[in-house]
Amino acid sequence: MTALMYAWSALGGDPARLSRLTAVPREGVLTARLPVRELARACVGACGLAAAELAARRAGLAEVPDVRVDDGAVAAAFHSERLLRVDGRAPVSFAPLSRFWRTADGWVRTHANYPHHRARLLGALGLPEDAPAERVAGLLAGRAAVEVEETVGGAGGLAVALRTPERWRAHEQAAEVAARPLVERERLDTAPPRKFPPLDPDAAAVLPAAGLRVLDLTRVLAGPVATRTLALLGADVLRLDAPWLPELPDQHADTGFGKRSATLDLGADRDVLEDLLSTADVVVTGYRPGALDRFGLCPEALSARHPGLVVAQVSAWGAYGPWHGRRGFDSLVQVATGIAVTEGTAGEPGALPAQALDHGTGYLLAAAVLRELTEQSYDGGSRLVRLALARTAHWLTSGIRPEPAGGEPYPGPDAWLAETGGALGRLRYARPAVSFTGGPADWARPPVPWGSSPACWTAATVARG
Repeated sequence: MTALMYAWSALGGDPARLSRLTAVPREGVLTARLPVRELARACVGACGLAAAELAARRAGLAEVPDVRVDDGAVAAAFHSERLLRVDGRAPVSFAPLSRFWRTADGWVRTHANYPHHRARLLGALGLPEDAPAERVAGLLAGRAAVEVEETVGGAGGLAVALRTPERWRAHEQAAEVAARPLVERERLDTAPPRKFPPLDPDAAAVLPAAGLRVLDLTRVLAGPVATRTLALLGADVLRLDAPWLPELPDQHADTGFGKRSATLDLGADRDVLEDLLSTADVVVTGYRPGALDRFGLCPEALSARHPGLVVAQVSAWGAYGPWHGRRGFDSLVQVATGIAVTEGTAGEPGALPAQALDHGTGYLLAAAVLRELTEQSYDGGSRLVRLALARTAHWLTSGIRPEPAGGEPYPGPDAWLAETGGALGRLRYARPAVSFTGGPADWARPPVPWGSSPACWTAATVARG
């Protein structure tokens, strides 16, 4: 089974739809020891197919539109946060304390891009907040990697010991991850079928998510990639952040295309949140499993109050196992699951050529939402979909067969870049990789400043029953 067939099957898609997709392989794209190119192409292709399927359903088309997935566009999209330019300035990627460190028995990787994560890391190590990297290195050199992992993690920080693939497979969390499907799908109730207003098949672009309201409660990077994709396809996406947790500016710009951005205290402003939920169609969350439950945002509570919702969740380690409550990011999942060892050289840990777990999972999450919307139009029901970076890593390391090298020449990313102006400045960015005949070629609007939008909807409501 090819990677695309596997992904489409995990989404519950009809195998006959695969004939509508054409791939354009390119030589030298996302080169790695692991089959990253195949994973990326499959995730974007499955998302494009899910979008085309919903477009056909809503526009009353006799056939699902043709889908084209070009490795060049996919590679640019998977590097979007690196290719972004804001008024000519390259983005800030990783902070000084987000890196590999030698320990007494190996390596550990930390993540401290956010100020609160940096503070927790240094506090767990007993260091002052202004401690330089040299002092951190000296301290960690005398500690065991797993000890650092437990100490920092216990303080709410982010540090993961480097593991070989064999060590990860022996870990209890790995067993839990491997036992789950790539895309977890669940029907939560018997809500009636979704009633979509029809789309105009003769419009300039068929937008399969037009009129849908998507509440975006995600951060870094898979969740925002998913909601950015839904915005491309016509959804009214409202990103909500806590007023005291601003997003990193460059990251916000990269993943904010087509969206609006508001701040809301979910605890103090429950009436505003409930008003948004009352006419939302999709809720996407990217926090640790259970972290938002106290606000009434667990899937069961949401479907009980608002039947017909699609609830989509993404996490680092999955909503199960001993690590289900841990924080995590793509770079840390690569370290824990053995990917960093596989991609390393001469005893030094390495990394994938892109944050492929984040981007790949993000496109799968968007695809899962689109597929559940299509199925709701036939069978109804509130729907839950869950994905995890660690499960995508399991697929990459043990479930994808590498394809022979070759394909059309890759001229570099420039052919898939565009520029636009907006409130954030002059932006150079990667154009969308999701493409189907008659679909949108680009986002309708550039990103807006963080927290600059009102916490309310703008698009017309799509009835859920």
